Amino acid sequence: MTQNTFVHRYSRWSIALHWLMAVLLVATAATMELKGIYPKDSAGRALLRSVHFGLGLSVFVLVWLRLLARALGNTPVITPTPPAWQAMLGHLVQVALYALMICLPLLGWMALSAKGAPVTLPGGVGLPLLPITESKETATWIKELHETGATVGYVLVGLHAAAALFHHYVQRDDTVLRMLPGTR
Repeated sequence: MTQNTFVHRYSRWSIALHWLMAVLLVATAATMELKGIYPKDSAGRALLRSVHFGLGLSVFVLVWLRLLARALGNTPVITPTPPAWQAMLGHLVQVALYALMICLPLLGWMALSAKGAPVTLPGGVGLPLLPITESKETATWIKELHETGATVGYVLVGLHAAAALFHHYVQRDDTVLRMLPGTR
């Protein structure tokens, strides 16, 4: 491989999807964290729940586009090259984040389906129930798994952000610059 074949930045699509999904993930988490300000069964709480479902579905759809962009695009090299253990840890965190962005929306949908409750998106659009046996115990178990996964997601996003800052300010490599919009 010659020096000219190295890619130094992610594609515009990958960058746009990365930052759009970051905003969607924060908004998805915020909707559930803020629902407590409304009384149970209130219109405000129902709206936040509906927005949460819509944001989760958006994440689920966009993660597949992001994986496609990643598969079709080049992964830019980090300059200078980090130690192998850092590269491996970064890769594991990325795989875990992608897995959560796929699994959490599915688990949420499964939990509601097991409860017999439809997924109602903003605007009143409903998703069909998944073919899962209706059971309060199953719904509770899947919901707990969904919530635990979300907590793990908070930790992984924090690790991802901390690692990016570490690379930028301590190691002074181009890890962050590869994903910033508008930089050359």
